[in-house]
Amino acid sequence: MRNGAVLVVIAGSGLLNGFSLDHVPAWRQLLFVVLAVIAYLDGRQLPVRRSWLVWTTVVTPGLVYTVVDFWTGVGALATLGIFVVLPWLAGAFRRQQAMLVDVGRQRVAQLELEREFVKLRERERIAADMHDSLGHELALIALRAGALELATDMSEQTREAAAQLRISAVTATDRLRRTVGVLRHESVADESVEALVERACGAGMTVALHTEGKSLPPLIDTAVHRVVQESLTNAARHAPGAEVLVRVEESGGSVIVTVSNTAADAPPMSEGGSGIASLRERVRLLGGTLSAGPGDGGFTVTAWFPSDRDEGRR
Repeated sequence: MRNGAVLVVIAGSGLLNGFSLDHVPAWRQLLFVVLAVIAYLDGRQLPVRRSWLVWTTVVTPGLVYTVVDFWTGVGALATLGIFVVLPWLAGAFRRQQAMLVDVGRQRVAQLELEREFVKLRERERIAADMHDSLGHELALIALRAGALELATDMSEQTREAAAQLRISAVTATDRLRRTVGVLRHESVADESVEALVERACGAGMTVALHTEGKSLPPLIDTAVHRVVQESLTNAARHAPGAEVLVRVEESGGSVIVTVSNTAADAPPMSEGGSGIASLRERVRLLGGTLSAGPGDGGFTVTAWFPSDRDEGRR
């Protein structure tokens, strides 16, 4: 509304200055130039939703005046078009061009985050397949070796071999677990939330980070990283250009992660998609809760973890 009022004043001044062109003093000639510059800057900086209504409001008196004095009215309308309308349209074009460039940058940031997320998902899928296919077989080997070790009709030498086989199976299972852990968390284990936010900002997003509390247990730290990463990915996809606030707070045995954006019209993350579902499951397995939905004039993802769930600290 305010931008429209400013445009009405500029356009009205241009129309009034277009009357009586037979004798145009120097100050009026200078005013034409000033109006052209102001009109360009207004179109470049201040968007007007219903600009057609503004132009109709200003042009109508000029059209009515043509009935009284045709050539004077036509002259006023011509100067309005040359010194106000055309510069304003040029400024509006430049503003839209700049917006398209920003959208392009946000799209690049979105693609980059999605690419990283796809790599992480594929890594976790491979890790899950290894765990399911090999872990079960190793557990069976250890179980059968234990049964042989307890058999009464076995010699001491055979029982010792069975014991060694059981120990080897247990060792192999432990190595498999560590390998799976590397595959699942290698891409995020060495990256802090601060580095993730910095990387998102470098890709063109506007992200502010606020942290409180001490260092987090490894599993909680990894889960916090995943919540922030998935939330930034969805912000880049659904709310390009929106400002994002990331808060990580640890106090009283609890960790609260909040990621919110300022785009009120951004579509929410789909509950049927794998992103929010996998996050919710990861948080649940660590004894926490996750919620996602509209809030505070935008969209907010909130995760809560008990920080004493894992005793190991980094």
